[in-house]
Amino acid sequence: MLRVDISKQLGEFSIEAAFASEGRVTGLFGASGAGKTSLINMIAGLLQPDRGSIAIDTEMLDDTNARVHVPAHRRRIGYVFQDARLFPHLDVRQNLDYGRRMNRLAEDPAQQARVTDLLDIGRLLDRRPGQLSGGERQRVALGRALLAQPRLLLLDEPLGSLDEERKEEILPYLVRLRDEANIPMVYVSHDADEMRQLATQVVMLKRGRVTAFGGAEVLPD
Repeated sequence: MLRVDISKQLGEFSIEAAFASEGRVTGLFGASGAGKTSLINMIAGLLQPDRGSIAIDTEMLDDTNARVHVPAHRRRIGYVFQDARLFPHLDVRQNLDYGRRMNRLAEDPAQQARVTDLLDIGRLLDRRPGQLSGGERQRVALGRALLAQPRLLLLDEPLGSLDEERKEEILPYLVRLRDEANIPMVYVSHDADEMRQLATQVVMLKRGRVTAFGGAEVLPD
């Protein structure tokens, strides 16, 4: 369960958002400038709300009344950005292992094998990011986030920088991730077709406000 009830002023733009989602993939859908990235950054702990609360299950991550703000590095939340953000000087194997090491987790070869198989990146392990396609880089970024053992995975327009062919390449892996990884996700996009394929619940955002919440039926035709 992800519960959000916040407000935030960002210059002349403001966000007022409240929803509670139990979906495997909660979609944040809206046009550019709707407030999607600002909202996901508050869930990640990179921004603090001016008012309100954010909770995962029974744990309060933000509560302005109680002056609670759990810092980002203690939230156990994985974050995959639009541009993958892999370390160019490390090979794929080292990039995958980065999240585990930063979180001081024990090595788990079985889990690494499962993630590598899930995302079909075993043949890429010895390559550097500069030798990968855009879709391959995003799959490695997903693997790195998963191996940090998050309780929630945030994906901020992970297909936004890819051409249509690369999008078609990676979408099946995202669907498989939803169905097999058993980690709830928040997925940001302005593409209704992506949302229909991935999201189990959708939060519609417009100018910083939630205009609808529900299943795929709330998406525009």
